[in-house]
Amino acid sequence: MSSHEQQDLVEDGYRRAKEVTRHHAKSFFFASYLLFGQRRKAAFALYAFCRRLDDLVDGDEPHVVPMDLPVRLAKARQMVAELYLPMPELASQELGSPAERLMAAEAQSPWEPSEFAALKHTVRHYRIPEQPFQDLISGMEMDLTKNRYTTWEELDLYCYRVAGVVGLMLTPVLGCAEVKASQPAADLGRAMQLTNILRDVREDLERGRVYLPSEELAAFGLSEDDLRRGKADERWRAFMRFQVERARVYYARAAAGVHYLQGFGSQSMVRMMGAIYGDILRDIEARDYDVFSARAHVTTRRKLALATGVFMRPGAALPAPRGDAGVPLLPTGTGG
Repeated sequence: MSSHEQQDLVEDGYRRAKEVTRHHAKSFFFASYLLFGQRRKAAFALYAFCRRLDDLVDGDEPHVVPMDLPVRLAKARQMVAELYLPMPELASQELGSPAERLMAAEAQSPWEPSEFAALKHTVRHYRIPEQPFQDLISGMEMDLTKNRYTTWEELDLYCYRVAGVVGLMLTPVLGCAEVKASQPAADLGRAMQLTNILRDVREDLERGRVYLPSEELAAFGLSEDDLRRGKADERWRAFMRFQVERARVYYARAAAGVHYLQGFGSQSMVRMMGAIYGDILRDIEARDYDVFSARAHVTTRRKLALATGVFMRPGAALPAPRGDAGVPLLPTGTGG
C-alpha cells in the first residue's frame, strides 16, 4: 500500500471512529467539542477501539455470546501487540516482547481495517503504552466468566479494567506525560463506571448480570431477589446513598489531577465529562434512588448548562477533594 493510500485509510478510520462515537457515546461526543484537531480525532479512535471490544462481549441480544469469543479476544491481544513492534519500550512489561507474543492463529477481527489503522496512528503519534489496552481486554474477559461480584475489591478491579484504563489511554492524548496523573485518570474512569452500574441495575439484571457486590447488598439487608422486585425502599435508598458517596469520592480524586493536562481544551473536556456523569448521580438522587422504573439521564439542555458552568466556574464543575479523599468502605469490605 502506498503512503497516500495508507493516509487515506487512516483518515477514513478517523471518520468511522467519529461516527461510532457520535452514535454510541453522546456525552463523550458532546464533551469532545472541547478538543481540537488531532487530539479530538485520537479520542474518537480510542473510543471506537473500546466500543468494538464491548460489543464483542455484550452482542445485540441478552445472553448471546459468540462461540468463538475467547479466540477473538485472543486475536485482539495479538493485534494490540502488533502496534508495539516498533515501540518495544512502551510494550507491556507483564506480557513480554510483542514479537514473541504474535501467533499465526486466524480469528475474526473486532475492528474494521481503517478503524484499526486510525488506532495505530493514534497510539504511535501519542506514544500510548500497551498495558492499558491489554488490561481492557482482561476486563472484557471478566464479563465472559463472571456475572456476580461478592466484594467491593472485586468490583473495583473490574471498574479499573473496563474504564480506569481508558483514562490512562487518554492521558497522553490530552497532553500529559506526568506519572502523577495516572491515578486521577484511572479514578475518573472508575467513577464513571460505578455511575453506569448504579444507573443500569435493571438493564444488567435483564442481561443476567449483577455488578453490585453481594457482600455490600447484604450489609444493607438486600438480596438479588430484592433487585428483581425493583422496589426502592429505605434499605435500597441507604445502599444507594452509600454507593453515590463512593462514586463522588472518585470524581473528587480525579479532579485533583486535572491540572496536569496541558493539551488545549483538555482540562475543560475532562471537567465536562466529570460534570455530565456526576450529574447522572444527581438525577438518581432526584428520583429518590429509583433506578428500576426509569433510566437516569442528563438532558441536552442540562448538558448545555453544565458546559456553561465548566467555563464560568471550572472548579465547581469537577470539585477537587479537601484533604485526603478515602474511598468509603463497609466494615465487611476488603479494599479500595
